[in-house]
Parts: sequence; C-alpha cells; structure tokens
Amino acid sequence: MEYGIRGKAVLVTGAGSGIGRACALAFAREGARVVVSDIVPAGGEGTVRMIQEIPGEAVFVQADVTKAREVESLVSKTVEAYGRLDCAVNNAGIEGAIGPIEEFPEEDWDRVIAVDLKGVWLCMKYEVRQMARQGAGAIVNTASVGGVIGAPYVSAYIGAKHGVNGITKSVALECAAKGIRVNSVCPMVIETPMIKGWPKEVIRKFLDQTPIGRIGRPEEVAQVVLWLCSEAASLVTGTAVLVDGGVTAM
Repeated sequence: MEYGIRGKAVLVTGAGSGIGRACALAFAREGARVVVSDIVPAGGEGTVRMIQEIPGEAVFVQADVTKAREVESLVSKTVEAYGRLDCAVNNAGIEGAIGPIEEFPEEDWDRVIAVDLKGVWLCMKYEVRQMARQGAGAIVNTASVGGVIGAPYVSAYIGAKHGVNGITKSVALECAAKGIRVNSVCPMVIETPMIKGWPKEVIRKFLDQTPIGRIGRPEEVAQVVLWLCSEAASLVTGTAVLVDGGVTAM
C-alpha cells in the first residue's frame, strides 16, 4: 500500500523503544524524515542508528514531554531540521504503580498524569500551532485499550488514557477546519519493555481475555499509526482506533 508519506517531516515521542521505535522505523521505511524524541538519549540515539541503517533520515532530540519549554523546543527543532511538521505521533508514556486506590501513592498519580496526559496535551499545543501555520497536518496520540475500558489497580494509567481519548476528540473538533486531523490508537497488551517486569500470571490473564490469543507486536500498532497519518485516512479524525485483538468486542 502506498501511504504517500515520502519526504514528510514526522515527529515521534517516546521513540527510544517499543511502539514509538516501531512507528519511527515504519515512517522511515516509507521515506519520511523522522525526528526521534525520547527522554533517554541511549534509546533515542539507538533508534536513529536503526533508521540510518535502512537507510533513512533521522535526528534525535531529547525532551521531557511534561515540560512546556522542552516540548516547544522539540517542535522548533523539528522545523529547523526539516522545514515543517507534517505528522506527529505523541507516544511517550509510562505505566506507573500498580495497587488499590486506598494505597496508591499520590506522587505516582501525579507522575502518570503528567507524562501520559499532560505530555500529550503539551505536544498537541505546540504541534497544532505549527501545523495551523502550514494549513495541514496529522496527529496520532497513543492511548490504550485501557482508555475505553476499566481495569483494577491501575487507576492513574486508566484515568490518563481515558483522558488522552477525550482530549483527542476535543482537539480534533477544534482543528477540523484547519486541515489538521487528530486521532488516537488504543492498543492491547503489546510486547514492549513496559511489560517485561510483569508476572507471568498477569500476562496469562490478559491472554485469556484476548480473543486473538496472543500479545500484540509494536509493528502492528505502527502500521495503524502510519495509515492514520496518510491520505488514505483523509476522512478520519476524532477517532480512537482499537488495536486490541478483539478485547473490547467481548
């Protein structure tokens, strides 16, 4: 399938591993020029090297998405590098603590909300400013299947991801007349570094609840993100696309 991405300037946050890295690589393989951003330099620089081996074009910009100045600078550096910003994938996120609400640390709540929700909001704030000047753009936010259903003991994560889907719809409505499309993806459990520390029984429970019967791969999410940013999805905005192996169909 031809996505029409070649030559476009793409920004991916949380691109040092997992879904973010898979997205950055997918865009690069389609000929996009990619700004790889992550708070951890080693991971982000590793992704850049992988893109260069394709071969593709990429630069790394370190940024903490919870800090407005760093996010504003990230968008500015993207424009400095490539002259514009066509597509943005706001993927940076953390899982946070796991535990009952009566024992859940307030500081952990604050951290998860700051990264997973405020971080997406800040990224869109500065991305939309740039895309509005251009008269076009596409944004995809990484939410989660936990952004449309509930799960016990992860109240901060579930709250943040529901919030991501909410602000995605709100900003999509604000930007529809500006030529900017805004959507989110809602993956199931994906084989990323985030789940490596999970107990086997927890993973087994998720698999038992997944009709497709396996954990998802980052590349499978990346293909959906790529489509959402392409002209093939030109009529799609304000939508939360489920990439969940059938979990929410049950």
